[in-house]
This record gives sequence, structure tokens and C-alpha cells, in this order.
Amino acid sequence: MATAVLLSKGRYQARLARSAKDVAAAQALRTLAFGTKQPDQDDFDTLCAHVLVEDMRSDGQLVCCFRMLTIEDGAEIGCSYSAQYYDLTTLADFSGRMVEMGRFCVHPDWKDPDILRVAWGAMTAYVDQNGVEMLFGCSSFAGTETAEYLDAFAMLRDRHLGPTRWLPRVKAPDVFRFASRLRRRPDAKKAMLRMPPLLRTYLMMGGWVSDHAVVDRHMNTLHVFTGLEIGTIPPARKRLLRAVAG
Repeated sequence: MATAVLLSKGRYQARLARSAKDVAAAQALRTLAFGTKQPDQDDFDTLCAHVLVEDMRSDGQLVCCFRMLTIEDGAEIGCSYSAQYYDLTTLADFSGRMVEMGRFCVHPDWKDPDILRVAWGAMTAYVDQNGVEMLFGCSSFAGTETAEYLDAFAMLRDRHLGPTRWLPRVKAPDVFRFASRLRRRPDAKKAMLRMPPLLRTYLMMGGWVSDHAVVDRHMNTLHVFTGLEIGTIPPARKRLLRAVAG
């Protein structure tokens, strides 16, 4: 099992939540970052481990958080948050331990790119300590309008669709089937500018996405299912992540 402190780098420390107070702080940051009218909390919060990234030069200010749901293999994937929106029966045969990474957010007043690096370093430490073989979750684009993200979706279609054997099927009532319906050659520069930072990091490590995006009006987002098999991460990228995690 992972220790409480996962990583300490420079001014930031990443640790696991240790109390109900810690979880409440993560929920408050999520509510602020996502701009929801109601507190951002659900039943999955009690099932997940929560990672808090704190700025130790600002009295331990919480600047980033995310949660992780660990399942032993694909047979349990129907219990995940993502399974509410995607038909994940194709992943039921995945035989290794899996972690669903969700509710990732950064405090809107903190713009330091090192925060994302520390968060991924903490995730790497957790993955290594717990023998995780796949990360997955929902990667979100802000808003529910597709027009400003067409280049990004075209790039996802051309370069980053998941393997057929794992590809989720449609379940949600409102989806954007970009892989089959989008007729556009992507402008690479525009695509990367509009790609969410978390998703961009997944893709740099060899992650893949579903062939459709879910229109989530409750959260005011478009999201794609994202998977990352740990064994397929390029060796150079693994070394970089482990250097941060170490």
C-alpha cells in the first residue's frame, strides 16, 4: 500500500488524504475549479483514494487534487464512475489491476506547470507501489459546444483512437461521434492548443481515447474515455516520470 506522502518536489508536496477534512478540502477545490452550483461530491468519494498537491511555501495551500478508484481487474469495471457514461464491457477481460483517475483539477489561481508534473509524479509513485497495469478515466473539454475543438477531435480520430479490443461502446444518450462523423483534416498546432493539459499528458505517454465524446451538461463538459496501459508507455517517458517520482 502507498505511504501517505507520495512525492515532495520543490515547493509542492503530493500526499494521500488522511481524514474527512482532507476529502472535504478536495471537494471544495473541485467545486471552485469546476464552477458547479452545488458542492462537487458523490458516492464515489467514499470509495476512492484522494491525492492532494499542496504548496508548502503558501502554508500548505491545496493547489491540485484528483481521486483514484482501484479495481483488481476488468471484471469490476462496471463499478467505475466512467461506466455511467460508456459501455465498458470490452474491458471486462483486462486481467491486471486498474486505477480510474478522476476529478482532476488545479486551483484557478495557480498556473505553475510544475503542479501537473508533480501530480503525474505522484500518480507514477502510486502505480509503481500498487502494481497498477492500466489507468483510465474521463478527460474533459470545457463547455459542451464542439465547434472550437474540431481540430483536437480530428487529431484524436487520426492518431489516438483506442485499440478495437478495448474500445468503449456508446451508452450515454447525448454523444458526439467524432470518429465516424467528423470530416476534417486536423491543424496540428490548433489541435494541441485546444487539447486539455491532462489529456495531452495521457497522449504523450501513449494513451488512447474512445471514438465518441459524451456531452455532459451537468458538469458543462465534453469528455472522452481515456485509457493508458502502463506496459505500453515509451521507455524514455517512463524514465522521465520515474525521475520525477523518485
